[in-house]
Amino acid sequence: MRLKAWHVPVRLATGAFILNSGLTKQRADAEQAARLHDFATSAFPQIADLDPETFATLLSTGEIALGTALLTPFVPSGLAGLALAGFSGGLTRLYWTAPGLRQSGSVRPTQQGIPIAKDTWLLAIGLALVLDAVLDRLPGRRRHR
Repeated sequence: MRLKAWHVPVRLATGAFILNSGLTKQRADAEQAARLHDFATSAFPQIADLDPETFATLLSTGEIALGTALLTPFVPSGLAGLALAGFSGGLTRLYWTAPGLRQSGSVRPTQQGIPIAKDTWLLAIGLALVLDAVLDRLPGRRRHR
């Protein structure tokens, strides 16, 4: 699938945001790594035994790789979208499971939940890129040149 005009702004915006996040986490000290790790274990208890600094390094590396893939035009949009949907799906799970991010009995975020709730937009962008790639493969779909 070739890069379409509408892919450019969403890939640039999400790619730059995620790449910056990964580069920032690359410089995480022990205290920041511990906070990231503690927060992530509320949604993913299976990472509790992972060293916090190792977790921060892995998270940083994953964000850098994802951001770079989104910013690189020769990476197919469907593949970049699939990676974005997987990553942001994990972040969305964090929003649903971490205490204090949602108002009681509601999907609405608390003040603390707003920065995490925005990850639903990343999930929507990833799914849109994947859906576009899948629909382009359907027989009879008109292809724009």
